Amino acid sequence: MRPNGLREVLMVSSRGQVTLPAEMRRHLGIEPGGAVIVEECEGELRIKPAALIEVETYNDDQIAAWDRADILGPKERGQILARLQQA
Repeated sequence: MRPNGLREVLMVSSRGQVTLPAEMRRHLGIEPGGAVIVEECEGELRIKPAALIEVETYNDDQIAAWDRADILGPKERGQILARLQQA
């Protein structure tokens, strides 16, 4: 064991796969189905947990409602155009 973490020798399968030891997965919080990032850096492979951000999706009705709410009135539109022309 190295001072900064665990060390293992892993075998690469004929399909290019490796299995991360359970202790390493637990230590890094990698759960089944979790994502990892693999990067090559100066001849080494680094594997680290990926942070996934949940993306919220919106339906067409929600988007249309936001568009309606963002419509400028004639007075507000005129004020913005006047400011842009002064610049």
